[in-house]
Amino acid sequence: MQSIEALEERIIAELRSVVEQNIPISKTTDISRDLGLDSLTIMNFVMKLEDAFDISIPLEMLPEIQTVADLARTIQDIQSKA
Repeated sequence: MQSIEALEERIIAELRSVVEQNIPISKTTDISRDLGLDSLTIMNFVMKLEDAFDISIPLEMLPEIQTVADLARTIQDIQSKA
C-alpha cells in the first residue's frame, strides 16, 4: 500500500491534467472550491482515480471528501479494506 504522501502526490499530479497550470495545489486544497471544478468534472476525475487505483469510491462518501488529503485518506482506507 502506498503512503499517504505518495497518494497525495499522485492525486495532485492527476489534478494538474484537469486544472490550469498556474493554480497552486497542495494537500489542503479544497478540490471543488479552490480549483473551481464543477460536479461533472469532479465525477470524471473520481472515475479516473478509481481506474488508476483499481478501487471504487462509494458515492455516499463523496460529500465528505473536501481536500486532496481527504481524498488520499479515503483511497488509502478503501485499499486497506480490499
